[in-house]
Amino acid sequence: MELSIVFPVYNEEGNLVNLHKKLKDALGELRKEHEIIFVDDGSTDRSFEILSKLHKKDKTVKVIKFRRNFGQTAAILAGFQNSKGKIVVTMDADLQNDPADIKLLLDKMEEGYDVVSGWRYDRKDPFITKRLPSLFSNWFARKLVKLDIHDFGCMLKAYRREAVKNLRIYGEMHRYITAIIAANGYKVSEVKVSHHKRQEGESKYGMARLMKGMLDLLYIKFWSSYSTRPLHFFGFFGLVQYILSFLIFLEQLIKALIVKQVIVGPLFLIAVFLAIIGTQFVLFGFLSEILIRSYFSNTGEGSFIIEKILE
Repeated sequence: MELSIVFPVYNEEGNLVNLHKKLKDALGELRKEHEIIFVDDGSTDRSFEILSKLHKKDKTVKVIKFRRNFGQTAAILAGFQNSKGKIVVTMDADLQNDPADIKLLLDKMEEGYDVVSGWRYDRKDPFITKRLPSLFSNWFARKLVKLDIHDFGCMLKAYRREAVKNLRIYGEMHRYITAIIAANGYKVSEVKVSHHKRQEGESKYGMARLMKGMLDLLYIKFWSSYSTRPLHFFGFFGLVQYILSFLIFLEQLIKALIVKQVIVGPLFLIAVFLAIIGTQFVLFGFLSEILIRSYFSNTGEGSFIIEKILE
């Protein structure tokens, strides 16, 4: 199999038929042996019914149905694990990505790249609720993981199979798959792609998912940089706290010697208390992430449950 196209689907009944038609037109021009994988992530509308009809009509269509909504990251991972193509392409099922742009990704891969990411250069989403948070998120990601990609959140991406065959992603980490793969030594690039306004259905993205994604980004940075030397990471925070404690003690000692009185205000105590508790929350969050991923790796248990597969 030359090409697998993976679509996470959650309540997209109004887009699926038109999406399938446009995709088949684009794939017809590519003339590559292919499979189309729809992962129904616990849809509550008629999405699975429509996908079942597409499967009966087109034998290149494969449908994976989750028992409930496990999230887009789990749907992408299921698509990776059940695909057969030498190259795997991921796309949104809302028709905001253009299937005709798959060719642009594949042409870029011919230059020797392992992953090619789409860049929604002229994005057709609301500025305040979508584009502005995305600009900040992408800037933060570039600074943190040192990967020169403009649009980490674009779902339209092409991957060589070897880059994703052992991939383990959880939470909202699908936005930063390119960062994970780049940290493993694979070559990553991007191309400008089209972006269209959503015609049917409602967007599933919001500020809550953005914040969750940024927390996952912090974990990715931690894991890629410090997984083999966590003492360097935790020790740094420990040393900072020791230094702060010493400076505070020194300041109090000088005050006591000069004014003959130790001055400790309530706001100062609250600030110190919150800083320490905040640091503990972050550190315990990292430890919990490691334990959870170790659990999944050691037990072989996945982050999703498949109800049925049509193939």
